[in-house]
Amino acid sequence: MELFDHTAMDCSKLITQRYSTSFTLGIKTLNKKFHYPIYSIYGYVRYADEIVDTFHDYDKTKLLERFKSDTFRAIDEGISLNPVLHSFQKVVNEYNIDHSLIDAFLKSMEMDLNETKYNEADYQEYIYGSAEVVGLMCLMVFCEGNRTMFKTLSASAKRLGAAFQKVNFVRDIKSDFEERGRVYFPGVDFNTFSASSKKQIEADIQADFDAALVGIKQLPKGARMGVYLAYKYYLKLFRKIKNCPCSKIKEQRIRIPNTKKFSILLSTYLQPI
Repeated sequence: MELFDHTAMDCSKLITQRYSTSFTLGIKTLNKKFHYPIYSIYGYVRYADEIVDTFHDYDKTKLLERFKSDTFRAIDEGISLNPVLHSFQKVVNEYNIDHSLIDAFLKSMEMDLNETKYNEADYQEYIYGSAEVVGLMCLMVFCEGNRTMFKTLSASAKRLGAAFQKVNFVRDIKSDFEERGRVYFPGVDFNTFSASSKKQIEADIQADFDAALVGIKQLPKGARMGVYLAYKYYLKLFRKIKNCPCSKIKEQRIRIPNTKKFSILLSTYLQPI
């Protein structure tokens, strides 16, 4: 069973490495005891996201319904032959992750199947389920059962998840609209995306980053540097987006080169939070 468990967790690690250089670097700077749990959470949410974003030639609704039922069956039974679900259920059961967080996450994934334009209420619900709850899941791992710490830091964890997601929304606004017909920001029309709309969105994101940093400084030492590295990477990406005109954002996906990511890693080591 130990070999099966480790093989499943290695699959989640591989998914993280293939899909996200930045999160892989962040996880590597965490205390080793947190590596596999965070890989497992990332692998799970990434594959759910792939269902709704990528599998255009398949029945996404059925796939997501099956993914959801298989998720809770794995959690209840403590095992799954799907390595992503098996590694995720181990984290959920070991760290007592609230099932309502998983429900909220999957609800947001379901929204991606049907919603193309969001009003304010739907937008807030989507942000909570797709991003804030992921921050809360990771925080439950970092707190290792310390409910007082979790309660103290939960607001900041949610704001960090929200900041990351909103940056992704701006960065991916072209592909979301052209490939999926989506615009997440309430009241924003991709075709007339203006500098004033962009500034309002940026002010909201900056407020999330500021609130998140307060909590990052209070994280346990073994988690602090890895989360701070992810924070610095996304902040760098956000600042690059701020310096780009709307026309450029509508034409191409803004990126941070891998060489720059490694320099961010080095600066985090040299100037820790």
